[in-house]
Amino acid sequence: MSKPSPDPGRSIQRRLFDLAWPVIGVNVLNVLALAVDTAMLARIDAAEDALTGLGFATQLIFLLMVAMMGLVVGSVAFSARAFGARDIARVEHVLVQATTLTVIVSALVAVFGNALAGPLLTLLGAEGPSYVAAIDYLRPLLTGVVFNYLTILFGAILRATGDTKTPFRVAFVMNGLNFAFNYGLILGNYGLPELGIQGAAIGTVAAQAVATGLLIFLLRRGVIAGVTLPLRPRGIDLPLARKLWRVGLPAALDMVVLNAGFLAIVGMLGRVDALAVAAHGVGLRIQALAFVPGLSISQATGAMVGNALGAGDVDEARAVTRAGVAMCTAVMTTLSILIIVGVDPIVMLFDIAPASELGAYSTEWMILLGACMPFVGPYIALVGCFRGAGATRLALRINTWTTFALQIPGSWLLGFPLALGAWGVWAAFPLSFLAKAIWAGIDYRRGSWAVTGTEAKG
Repeated sequence: MSKPSPDPGRSIQRRLFDLAWPVIGVNVLNVLALAVDTAMLARIDAAEDALTGLGFATQLIFLLMVAMMGLVVGSVAFSARAFGARDIARVEHVLVQATTLTVIVSALVAVFGNALAGPLLTLLGAEGPSYVAAIDYLRPLLTGVVFNYLTILFGAILRATGDTKTPFRVAFVMNGLNFAFNYGLILGNYGLPELGIQGAAIGTVAAQAVATGLLIFLLRRGVIAGVTLPLRPRGIDLPLARKLWRVGLPAALDMVVLNAGFLAIVGMLGRVDALAVAAHGVGLRIQALAFVPGLSISQATGAMVGNALGAGDVDEARAVTRAGVAMCTAVMTTLSILIIVGVDPIVMLFDIAPASELGAYSTEWMILLGACMPFVGPYIALVGCFRGAGATRLALRINTWTTFALQIPGSWLLGFPLALGAWGVWAAFPLSFLAKAIWAGIDYRRGSWAVTGTEAKG
């Protein structure tokens, strides 16, 4: 069970590590779940259409998740503050209200997502068999999206109260079920119908439903000491709902800005060479895994900062942040070295010859990706601090200015007027993260995030 106070016998670094490693496990499992779907769909007859459709559908699912991720960030900030202040009644109230709002958001996404899926896929460029495959995958996922969203919410609130092992165990069960269900429904095993890409979606929703049920059961059994999750709906606390959205909305917009930067890069690469776009996709798969440890440490840092500020201990919040920055930077720098040194074997894992044109582009991008990771480490750790403190506008401001005033113009300038091609388009990426890390460090030292009377205290 979660406890309302940290163990004074453990150092901050050890507490942060103990909180972070299960989060890393959960995030790795989430990445692997999509990889499992991809691997199984590659074995069906219409594999190319299914995989293309999966790519389009995944982009749309991520786009529709923006509002939910904002709600999660707000919920973590408020519940972490309340838990740090040992206000268990407040933790339960945030949990109940966030659950109600999540169900509402899920219903809106299910209704409007299903209604707009076709036009949005067309806008993204899906057509023909890949469009049909994307629709077949999206319909079940959007209809059952409440299970995905509740699983994310409950895991985040447990993290805010110092329990990351329970979400990890549930995620492990969920991924095992996802594999089993999808093995049956995609490929027609266990006597089940062979549904292809639609089976992948149905299997995933079924696994998420089981995970949601497990988390509700555990929350009702007191996995957070003194907190329960009533099954009977309660009225919405409008003042709290407004505060949750005020804290969470900047985090949601932060994701929009980040993706705008990535889309701009893809658009520019398309003007250089279609193979550069393909290489970019290869690099993003590596990035998805390489960023997991840093992002997980950032999430753990945010939870502990919120706990410390809730207890009115700004010095501990600063100590947690310093530990988070050091740990995140060390991990991301180590991964950076591994990527740069092992770039050729990594490229060959994707069945790409390093000496080919595609291999050359992939090598360029991965080396630049590796070069930016030592700057990514301190930046995302500081973003974790800001979010845990409820100061989400700081991160949004930094990301917005560096993306639209540095990264996108820098990519265009280096790639085209300076004629550096794909390398120039990519080179602005590490430069922008260096600027983000410096700016975040300046804002951190100013200390406005550490005011204990911020909205996240509620």
